[in-house]
Amino acid sequence: MLPLLSRRDYLARTGCGFGALALAGLATQRARADALANPLAAKPGHHPAKAKRVIFLFMQGGVSHVDSYDHKPLLDKEDGKQLKFDDARVVANTGMRGSTQRVMKPLWKFAERGQSGKWASDLFPEVNGVIDDLCFIHSMHTEGVAHGPATLFLHCGSTSFVRPSFGSWVLYGLGSESANLPGFVSIAPSSGNGGARNYGNAFLPAIYQGTPVGRAGGPASEATIRNLASALPSGSAQEHFDLLRELNAEQLKAKPGDAELEAVAASYELAWRMQKNAPDVMDIAKETKETQKLYGIGTKETDNFGKQCLMARRLSEAGVRFVQVTYGDNTANPAWDQHSNLPKHADHARAVDKPIAGLLADLKRRRLLEDTIVWWGGEFGRTPYAEKNGTGRDHNPGGFTVWLAGGGFKPGFSFGATDEFGAAAVTDKVHLHDLHATILHQLGLNHEKLTFKFAGRNFRLTDVHGRVVKDVLA
Repeated sequence: MLPLLSRRDYLARTGCGFGALALAGLATQRARADALANPLAAKPGHHPAKAKRVIFLFMQGGVSHVDSYDHKPLLDKEDGKQLKFDDARVVANTGMRGSTQRVMKPLWKFAERGQSGKWASDLFPEVNGVIDDLCFIHSMHTEGVAHGPATLFLHCGSTSFVRPSFGSWVLYGLGSESANLPGFVSIAPSSGNGGARNYGNAFLPAIYQGTPVGRAGGPASEATIRNLASALPSGSAQEHFDLLRELNAEQLKAKPGDAELEAVAASYELAWRMQKNAPDVMDIAKETKETQKLYGIGTKETDNFGKQCLMARRLSEAGVRFVQVTYGDNTANPAWDQHSNLPKHADHARAVDKPIAGLLADLKRRRLLEDTIVWWGGEFGRTPYAEKNGTGRDHNPGGFTVWLAGGGFKPGFSFGATDEFGAAAVTDKVHLHDLHATILHQLGLNHEKLTFKFAGRNFRLTDVHGRVVKDVLA
């Protein structure tokens, strides 16, 4: 039997509970008010989150999975043989299945790596050193055979329709952790294969669009936020901004609920705060020499991407919700797209390997990897056979590999499989929409509830289908 309480004891014991409830209610009201006043204010997700932010390392063009992380011994055994495969490009162009192709073995030697014994090639030796922190998905498949459609699908969940990008959806769902920086930054984005749509907001309010920094293939010295510096002296700039704020307030009174006008006004407010804070955050010279060396800064091959990865860490640490770093260029055959010269993979791997390993090590030692998702991959993989009997590999959307680190993903774990040649996902297949849904889940967002009403219906990132792949979650 519970003991009887005096009125005084009862009030003393329950008062704190009622007070806590009242405080929680006020906090919720305040959060809602803040969200209305500032659409970029941090918002709670649909369920408890394992991660707060994402760094997406986009390997534009498509890394060959069978030359890097998807070990297929049969390729060595059958090297040079003419065998029949369902080639995605042949099927798309002619409808013919079972076209004859020449099997091509990996150009880099595979071996077991780390405590997990993960099979990986010599292509990424530095990342192999931290391989026990990675969670591999080997059974990816996606939409689109060409770069344009596949890249759009990777970023926006659609091969052709104008849809919000992944980062915009995340920012719309969670807001930003920083009041002084953009919530979504795209470092060195490509102007091709979807261009600005890959970090665009589409029909979401304009405040959720990504902020581009630099350009694909350009030097890291250009990786600045455009039009940020003011040409006015500080005193005049303050007066100028105060006047703009007053004018915007009058406009908003005259047109309440105008989403575009609200976004413009909010952008001025954010730009003003960014002028005072962004240059300091993006100044990697403030980092120690040891940290810069960790990323490969100062070495010719790795300096550029190293600076971009270090900038991504600084932005993430400062509260940016979604940072995308593109290793690519603006050509029709971007970076990793080796149709006739697969050995070129070695040059690109050399440029990104140490910076990526450095980023993972730096995040881990700063205890940021625990609640940061690092996502590595391209728009598709490559074929296990030579293109046109040559020295390169064609696009392969039917089976490829991505890896994730941190953010509640299982470290030292591999999931799914392609067939014995690496041509198509066959075991525990993971569609790209499934990957989208899983990353959103770790951020505390239910992909089926993260919707926006437009043109009479609710849209979402995983508009057709999608499921959370719970097997890869710790």
